[in-house]
Amino acid sequence: MLKKIVALAALAAGGIMLSKRFRKSPGSETMSTIEESVEVNVPVSTAYNQWTQFEEFPKFMKGVKEVRQLDPTHLHWRAVVAGKEQEWDSEITEQIPDTRIAWHSTSGAKNAGVVTFHKISDSATRVMLQMDYEPRDVVEGIGDVLGLVKMEVRDNLRGFKEFLEGRGKETGSWRGAVPQQ
Repeated sequence: MLKKIVALAALAAGGIMLSKRFRKSPGSETMSTIEESVEVNVPVSTAYNQWTQFEEFPKFMKGVKEVRQLDPTHLHWRAVVAGKEQEWDSEITEQIPDTRIAWHSTSGAKNAGVVTFHKISDSATRVMLQMDYEPRDVVEGIGDVLGLVKMEVRDNLRGFKEFLEGRGKETGSWRGAVPQQ
């Protein structure tokens, strides 16, 4: 009986949170923010170099099916989001070697963010990701409210850590800079 009461209370709380979220006027922003980090036992240049290998993301990011780098600042993404395959384009708006990469979407799923690289020691780096995104429908909104997107980002960062530490070195690098736009 207690389990049923707890389940009903959780459903009611979730319903209240969702109704507040989707009650906004048409055209108003419903952006959510995720901030996650992971410590990777490699030098900062190794972590940064691997992150610049965007086409390798499907190897450690669950749900990402393909990333194509169209030119130094434009990417095309194909991923499964809330059980549906989606595609979108993004633009890198700032890239400073061993420091940060910032982006925003230019089509499809609305998102923007920055990943930063912090030297902890000669052999350890903290990778921090901050991302703003807008759920596109009720299913994505429910996933957002339940924290599923945050959990997937956390898992993706852990996947990055395991992938890179397992290899011990990056699969490639791009050391060019993109000045802030």
